[in-house]
Amino acid sequence: MTHPLIARIRIKHLRHNYLWLKKYHQGPLLAVVKSDAYGHGMVQCAKAMADIADGFAIMYLEEAILLRTQGIRNPILLLEGLIKKSDLNEVAHHNLWLTVQSEEQLLALTTSSCARPLQIWLKMDTGMHRGGITPDQYEATYYQLAKHPNVKDIVYMTHFACADDTQNTITSQQIAQFDKTCESLPIHPVSIAASSAILGHPNTHRGWGRAGIALYGVSPLSKETHHALKPVMSLCTILFGIHPIESGQAIGYGATFTTTRSTLVGIVACGYGDGYPQLATNGTLVKVGDHLCPIIGRPSMNFITIDLTDIPPQQIGNPVELWGDNIDVNTVAGSAKTSAYEVLCHIKTTQLQ
Repeated sequence: MTHPLIARIRIKHLRHNYLWLKKYHQGPLLAVVKSDAYGHGMVQCAKAMADIADGFAIMYLEEAILLRTQGIRNPILLLEGLIKKSDLNEVAHHNLWLTVQSEEQLLALTTSSCARPLQIWLKMDTGMHRGGITPDQYEATYYQLAKHPNVKDIVYMTHFACADDTQNTITSQQIAQFDKTCESLPIHPVSIAASSAILGHPNTHRGWGRAGIALYGVSPLSKETHHALKPVMSLCTILFGIHPIESGQAIGYGATFTTTRSTLVGIVACGYGDGYPQLATNGTLVKVGDHLCPIIGRPSMNFITIDLTDIPPQQIGNPVELWGDNIDVNTVAGSAKTSAYEVLCHIKTTQLQ
């Protein structure tokens, strides 16, 4: 029997989101398709945007090579940069853009021969402290790269630690640090805005944007702002079972929910083994047909139990939406005290629509 769980990927929504984000950012935009496009399918998403995307961003060389073998000719940025010095020839062969964010990567690039000069994205650590050249070393690093035959062009780049919180002053401090460091350097393109900054910090709308989670219709902001994004993934399954139980009965592993009335329990064909968060709490909503129903009991590996008592009679096989157009994946993730990033990346099987 084919598993009834389907993660539908709406290509029209994906393309809409890319074009809307590019217009909102008012500049060229990289579509970030790392980690299998946040669970949406890297190759299929890249192919769907190839005619409109200014470029793509991924994490690892193997991902870039796969995209090239699948016919993607757009610029591709390696966000991680070189992991091994020996990879440089492959980077040049596949005409990739390369991040430099450490002294080790700088040394690997400048002590190797390269088949062609590369576009380098020189990452500055303005306060994220997850990698990047420190501001006091940035100018020297720039000039070391600028005069090297392996380097064709340079993009100044940084990444924000707290841009998802539009009230956090750390972002403005990072912007100020970036601008101060770059003001004495020759003018080059910049890239400072990822999804959170694109949506929540209009003062970062300059140079290259990098759209990640927002590209898939999910806002990463801690407080919602207006946007026109559409959810790309709709995770749907069926109602697998229905049975009544009496008041005072515990449901599921750990007995985290006990009925306080006669309850009609629905069994949904999905669980944490399929990518649904195990820690989703009682009361997290799913949509059965046209009706919202709460989860009761802890999600197990392949099943979720829900309360059907207050809605019209349902039949086994009726459709259930776990997230998508009616259930926000951010809400599901929040109930499990995690993020939509993690939840979406757990989905491994998708279907184009």
